[in-house]
Amino acid sequence: MERKIKVAQIGCGKMSEYTMRYVFEKGGEVVIAVDVNKNIIGKDIGNIMNTSDKGIIIEDVKNLEKKLNEVKPDIAIVTTMSLLNDIENVVRVCIKCGVNVITTCEEAFFASNSNPYLYNELDTLAKSKNVTITGCGYQDIFWGNLVACLASSTHKIKKIIGLSSYNVEDYGIALAHAHGAGLSKNEFDKNIKAQAEISEEERDRLKRERLFAPSYMWNVAGWLSEKIGLHITDINQECIPTIAKCDIHSDTLKMDIKTGEITGMNAIVKAKTEEDIEIEIECIGKVYDKDDADINKWTIEGDPTTTMINEKPDTVCLTCADIVNRIPDVINSRAGFVATYEMGEAKYLVKDLNEYVK
Repeated sequence: MERKIKVAQIGCGKMSEYTMRYVFEKGGEVVIAVDVNKNIIGKDIGNIMNTSDKGIIIEDVKNLEKKLNEVKPDIAIVTTMSLLNDIENVVRVCIKCGVNVITTCEEAFFASNSNPYLYNELDTLAKSKNVTITGCGYQDIFWGNLVACLASSTHKIKKIIGLSSYNVEDYGIALAHAHGAGLSKNEFDKNIKAQAEISEEERDRLKRERLFAPSYMWNVAGWLSEKIGLHITDINQECIPTIAKCDIHSDTLKMDIKTGEITGMNAIVKAKTEEDIEIEIECIGKVYDKDDADINKWTIEGDPTTTMINEKPDTVCLTCADIVNRIPDVINSRAGFVATYEMGEAKYLVKDLNEYVK
């Protein structure tokens, strides 16, 4: 492509500071920015990026369809919510306007195993408009391709074990709420724990009604299985509250979490496969205290056993860099709702984004 890639930014919160800046630094341009927050609507995106003004004013998301039709961007970056139901409306608008979508929405990483009915609807719609929808970010590399790479150098695998921790303060209030941060024990048990730990029959019913709430590793288990070539026969999840060891102030929640109160959750997903390879992966998302730090640790147990540890990864920046580096892959991809395992490994882009578009 000879011209710059044009990007629409949907959601101008914490993540967009990096996605937008990275787009400009990789030779693209943000041509639309929308949000629901009245405190930032009307501001130049430079205010979000901590740069000089770019001449692009953040508008109300209600104007999205009008702006997409006027400016006709190549792709929209959606950095808002974690569940597919929550981003459905803006994704539908983008598809209607013929705009590709790349999103940090964790469920979109492999939505077919948690929200199959909406996934199929959006897949069919995207194909009819010749556009692509993709979910990626930190999990694309650190929970996906790096793990698959380790698996490829293993003679015989018995079990895949994963653990990842991140500070919900870094991602905004929607993600903090999704992890139960600030809830009472009764609220956590009712709103999160009880909805996660259900029978297969109940889970199937919720999927049909588009009400199943997967933890992040649920979708990762599906993605990894497809990438490696495994076939899941049984899968379940458990959500355990994380408890404050000391008083913690949350800027995101605008509240103090007292010792003994809930800071977030540890979600554990266990799966069995036809190939007798077990998957046990967990993610801990909580409001950090002064002693906490991000970690990403994976073990391929077998012949041989190998462990990979990433200490204190910058999960926010790594997420946003993957999103931007994947933009040419999405534009070059087949139409539909496409998981990144179909696109191959993400690449570091030495040249401008447009030079990678066929």
